[in-house]
Amino acid sequence: MNPPMLSFEQALERLALAARPLADFEQVETADACGRVLARPLISGIDVPGRDVSMMDGYALACAEVAAPGARLRVSQRIPAGSVGVPLAPGSAARIFTGAPVPEGADAVVMQELCAHEAHTVQVNHAPHPGEWITRRGADIGRGSEVLAAGTRIGPQHAGLAASVGAARLPVVRRLKIALFSTGSELVQPGEPLPEGAIYNSNRTTLRALAARLGCAVQDFGIVPDRLDATRAALRDAAAGADLILTSGGVSVGEEDHVRPAVEAEGRLDLWRIAIKPGKPLAFGAVGDAAFIGLPGNPVSSFVTFLMLVRPFILRMQGVRPQPPRPLRLAAGFDWPRPDARREFLRCRRAADRTVEVYPNQSSAVLTSTAWADGLVDNPPGVAIRRGDEVSFLPFSELLA
Repeated sequence: MNPPMLSFEQALERLALAARPLADFEQVETADACGRVLARPLISGIDVPGRDVSMMDGYALACAEVAAPGARLRVSQRIPAGSVGVPLAPGSAARIFTGAPVPEGADAVVMQELCAHEAHTVQVNHAPHPGEWITRRGADIGRGSEVLAAGTRIGPQHAGLAASVGAARLPVVRRLKIALFSTGSELVQPGEPLPEGAIYNSNRTTLRALAARLGCAVQDFGIVPDRLDATRAALRDAAAGADLILTSGGVSVGEEDHVRPAVEAEGRLDLWRIAIKPGKPLAFGAVGDAAFIGLPGNPVSSFVTFLMLVRPFILRMQGVRPQPPRPLRLAAGFDWPRPDARREFLRCRRAADRTVEVYPNQSSAVLTSTAWADGLVDNPPGVAIRRGDEVSFLPFSELLA
């Protein structure tokens, strides 16, 4: 007798508890670190900026010298960005440019639009207050402060921030090794002749691309025929060098579905069957030292379960603490009168009027729906949707980041 189906939340929690973060890391060039996960906190060895600097093109001066608008001061020096001036002489101002260090003795900068320059003097038509248009030393980053936390998935902005404190290389978690294979004697690789009754293997391409977006190293074991011995052999080979074995197909209960018994024979199976649509038959366990996740063979089921369950599992293995996707509350532009008893993830997209429209064919075999959609409506079990109802929309931009 099969155990009851797990809820989506139960499955997500079990996967989170089972994810073992990788301990190994490597040093990479900061410019090449995008998409990787920071393994150690980045601590700044400098202040940024390193001195008080001007926020504007203008004149650096002492406020006490300009008691009222119209004061005239001698221009004693010129300080462009990258240069360091000399202490400010009494009764003088320094011509200064954005980013240039403020000279000793100056406590404000007056923007050039409020000044009138004449030969070697300047008329200051504004009475400044101390600190005006000055960025203080260390205002952005203080020496010894944490610039980036361990577990940060590095984007262009993080790489730039690391560079701003002089970090030429960063310690990043090594790439997660994923062994990927599909099961199904009916599958044919794209580019090969398509026999009668066969289908092209789209899951291989989709899953490889999804794993690559997460910075994983994928070893592709191709297509495994629908035989128990072949599936067991593929699992043994995959477990030899992988952190995670990811399969598609063969996890249901048909006579030709051999993944579940093969995993139970070669390792262990910790969960199976989740109360979601698409994607009920999802298997999780381990083979040797490698974690195992078996996705459904239907292409939409495979795509959706990767986004909702595999992606956060992979991020946790990389040392990231994934945040739940942030849904948008939008009005439905459709009726959904016959909801499923399971939690549904409907392929939908936003319309010009900010309502959400649904792809008319929600079959888990219709891969066109994933390319047409720009997100998923997360619909609770048994909840009918009427046009105008507020729904929870998960943009792909949240799920593919």
